Amino acid sequence: MLDFNQFEVVSFDCYGTLIDWESGILPVLKQLLSNREIDFSDDGTLELFAEYESELEKDNNDYIKYRNILQQIVQKIGQKFNFEPTETESGTEINCLVESIKNWQPFPDTVAALESLKEKYKLAVISNIDDDLFAGTAKHLKVEFDWLITAEKVRSYKPSIRNFEIALETMGIAPEKLLHVAQSLYHDIVPAASMGISTVWVNRRHDKTGFGATMPASSQPDLEVPDLRTLVEIIG
Repeated sequence: MLDFNQFEVVSFDCYGTLIDWESGILPVLKQLLSNREIDFSDDGTLELFAEYESELEKDNNDYIKYRNILQQIVQKIGQKFNFEPTETESGTEINCLVESIKNWQPFPDTVAALESLKEKYKLAVISNIDDDLFAGTAKHLKVEFDWLITAEKVRSYKPSIRNFEIALETMGIAPEKLLHVAQSLYHDIVPAASMGISTVWVNRRHDKTGFGATMPASSQPDLEVPDLRTLVEIIG
């Protein structure tokens, strides 16, 4: 059982954990497909996103910004279904995911949980995102984080352990002082646990099948909760 008094900092993955990214991603990509009268399942659409995103993030020797990854995901979906994303006066389809991020909303339990946890801990975000894209999200979260560790700052993407190494170095703490909270086993729980960081798996998809917008992975987190409200109740 975790001793929650040992931790000085609680860090979070953002998209999928704090922000309901699947509810942001899905309608955008479904619209892209329905514009061509392409009928593809919700699960299949999210799985395509996960596959293309992880493929593009893997090459740590050739870092590109997350906005470029999102653009390339749209291009790859076009290639799969034999269409070219269009440009119109109202905007470009290639940027449909990028432009949607600022409208992605927190889960209903997110803001209250962050406010509660901030009374006891310093808070951090460790996210595969660009600084400017996170700025659009920050206003929805309404809590000021003590540290923001983005892929843009680190120039690599989770599940690289480099992102967690830089996070610990930036915070100036030992691994045992950090509790990392995340929805993605693949991006977060596996690499954090490998470094001796205690982990909480927020199983946001506990009532759904499959892995959604993240790649399949298996790991043994220190604690599994269905939402952040439950975590706050456990910590007390």
